[in-house]
Amino acid sequence: MKIVLYGNGGSGNHGCEAIVRGTFELLQESFLIASEAVEEDKKYGLEKLGDIYEAKTSKVNMVQLAKAYVKLKLTGNYTDMDGVPYLNFIDNVRGKADLALSVGGDNYCYSNQSFYAFLNQAYQKKGIKTVLWGCSIEPDIIKNEQVSRDLKSYEMVVARESITYNAVKEVCSKVFLAPDPAFFMQDQKCELDERFKDSNVVGINISPMIISNETNVGVTYENYKKMINYILQNTDMKVALIPHVVWSQNNDRVVLQKLYKDFEENPRLILVADHKAPELKYIISKCRLFIGARTHATIAAYSSRIPTLVVGYSVKARGIAMDLFGTYKNYVIPVQSLEQSGQLIEAFKWLEMNEERIRIHLEQVIPEYIKTGREIKNALKKI
Repeated sequence: MKIVLYGNGGSGNHGCEAIVRGTFELLQESFLIASEAVEEDKKYGLEKLGDIYEAKTSKVNMVQLAKAYVKLKLTGNYTDMDGVPYLNFIDNVRGKADLALSVGGDNYCYSNQSFYAFLNQAYQKKGIKTVLWGCSIEPDIIKNEQVSRDLKSYEMVVARESITYNAVKEVCSKVFLAPDPAFFMQDQKCELDERFKDSNVVGINISPMIISNETNVGVTYENYKKMINYILQNTDMKVALIPHVVWSQNNDRVVLQKLYKDFEENPRLILVADHKAPELKYIISKCRLFIGARTHATIAAYSSRIPTLVVGYSVKARGIAMDLFGTYKNYVIPVQSLEQSGQLIEAFKWLEMNEERIRIHLEQVIPEYIKTGREIKNALKKI
């Protein structure tokens, strides 16, 4: 197979990085990477996995641009104008790839589904078959006629959890269920703070994204703050504040640094620096418990058999937990449900109380979950 990966936001989001790395480890083939942030992807080492190209360029076909402009003026639809800068790369990749994987994960959960439909069609027009790879989509979005039509046009849709799988199956027969590609990414040893030595550490991740989805302003941060205070006052565990996205416009470190300062740099608090995704997974694997907002931070924990509580906002968190545990109750707290400032304390208590049972369950489930997921490689080869 000659493969191109597209739709990935850049490795400053270490979830995006983990998807690419996990895909490489699963398929064991080098590929072309259509990057939204070439220097960022190189910084974190993705050039070792394949050739990296600018996904969009300023070099555009003037006829295509004119058609897109007319469409904008007549309909108010920006999709083609947004998509035209991507067409040069797609045209140049013809003959170099026969399969294009759309690897954005939950791109279809946001408001620009028509843009990804545009890219899907653009690759197909060049004779390149497309696969929607490791996706999560809210069931209500799938009911949209344009979205369902787009999903049917993919050669294959690979859902990363069963809620999406069952919803897509209602409109598209070419759907497969497999773990998020990040489950296949191996960790990489790095230097650890000495306070990790006894593994008596609670890993904590919070994100601006999760805060933006809260229904009560300020309740998410207050819940995290009170939970950390509870851990420091009622246990002997240390707390590691772990960022997983460091984009300037969406930076976990901003919130984590505020938490760190709120506790006056308590010696039991560890403020973890930025690392590439495999190193972050290694750090997370050395935790005793993990509470996370970023999906791929929690995947790093799950796949390392760490009892994990997810503060989620969408179908992906609920679906992955259901596939691993048979339910998402107690394993996922939808951020929209946070109303009282002590809810995360109660969730943490449950996690701590059930710690050993959860760890044993993950030890039993994860190997088979990953082994079964590897079968998707054979399905890809048949395309």
